[in-house]
Amino acid sequence: MNYKLTIITLFAFGVFSVANAQKTDATAPLHLMQPDYPTPYVIPQKENIKAVLDRVYNFLDKNSASKIVDANTKAEITDYKKANQDIVFEPGAFRLTSYEWGVTYAGMLLASKATGEKYFADYSNKRIQLIADIAANYNEKNIKDKDMLKTLHPEALDFAGALCAAFIKAKKEGLKANIDPLVNNYIDFISNKQFRLKDGTLARNRPQDNTLWLDDMFMSVPALAQMGNYTGNAKYYDDAVKQVNQFSERMFNTQKGIYMHGWVESMQVHPQFHWARANGWAVMTMVELLEVLPKNHPGYPQVLAQLQKHIAGLVQYQDGTGFWHQLLDRNDSYLETSATAIYAYSIARAINRGYVDKMTYAPAVLLAWNAVASKVNDKGQVEGTCVGTGMGFDPAFYYYRPVSVFAAHGYGPVLLAGSEVIMLLKDSEFVINDSSIQLKIPGKNNLLK
Repeated sequence: MNYKLTIITLFAFGVFSVANAQKTDATAPLHLMQPDYPTPYVIPQKENIKAVLDRVYNFLDKNSASKIVDANTKAEITDYKKANQDIVFEPGAFRLTSYEWGVTYAGMLLASKATGEKYFADYSNKRIQLIADIAANYNEKNIKDKDMLKTLHPEALDFAGALCAAFIKAKKEGLKANIDPLVNNYIDFISNKQFRLKDGTLARNRPQDNTLWLDDMFMSVPALAQMGNYTGNAKYYDDAVKQVNQFSERMFNTQKGIYMHGWVESMQVHPQFHWARANGWAVMTMVELLEVLPKNHPGYPQVLAQLQKHIAGLVQYQDGTGFWHQLLDRNDSYLETSATAIYAYSIARAINRGYVDKMTYAPAVLLAWNAVASKVNDKGQVEGTCVGTGMGFDPAFYYYRPVSVFAAHGYGPVLLAGSEVIMLLKDSEFVINDSSIQLKIPGKNNLLK
């Protein structure tokens, strides 16, 4: 007999038994063992959220234009009264006149409200003022920036809706610039020039004739809603509600509670690819519409009910990491940041406005924010955002869309999400109860047991 081996084996077994005994159900509360979470499972702190927003602000302030320069000499132009030279925006990593930057302007404005810091709003106001000054003072033949020309002559909803909504928000919050010529131009394009189906649903003739893009709910409805509020003209509210209802009739999967990305009129069967960011634009659209839609408008109950159904559907597909997948119902597609941020913002705002139940949905929002925050690097860049995406009718198209820190779609949603979660935390208290995040009910002792 190998006594030495036997002694070592018995000793090892004894050590194992002692260690194991410390973790048995009879000797320790195993339900309180710390799981190995891939995303921090904590109640976010307002100061930590602000630190994330500050990083994003600093990155964007350094990497997006805030002035115009001579197109030939690259010298800064400060006197717009001498508007006879060719101009472009100074070099930057992002366009100032795209729908993504409309979201960013709105995000900066909300961040200013949530944190009390003026510099966030100044970011948006400075650039909106610049765009308004160019439109007011420069002849188009001297504007050599193609994206600025597109905002003067929109070719698609991408160059009108999100900017229009953000400009009106900035005006209502104190911006002194005369934005009315730009806003009127945007809304004229949406209301009168953008292609529509016979029933008035906003549509495009790409990639096929008579195609609905779910993205276009956001590219149009918030602008129409804000215009209704800005002018008092109910026709804008009516059109906004009609768009939500008619998009939803064709594109909302009632069993899954989520939308398909594209719908082509001539298709006998409509392939359903539930692209995450497009669903984000849709849920954000309904939140933005309800924000200003009069409660006595006949369409208000329909929009509210549709928002509630969509949020209920979305939370079913949240990954355990807190993110949502690029294709919501395909868990082998990658986890995507911009959609997760949009959902965090939209659901948090729906909670804060009383559209959905706080106790039910707030933990999912906090988990989503923790996930999003993990994707904002030390430079303030947002990682894991899908680049601009057209429409496809096969899975490979969506599965393999690239991601980039220069995908502009990620920045506005992160600003919006962090800001709205700060608002949620100001109005609510959360606790860890039996290892899970729960809403604390005032007067109730639901602290950790």
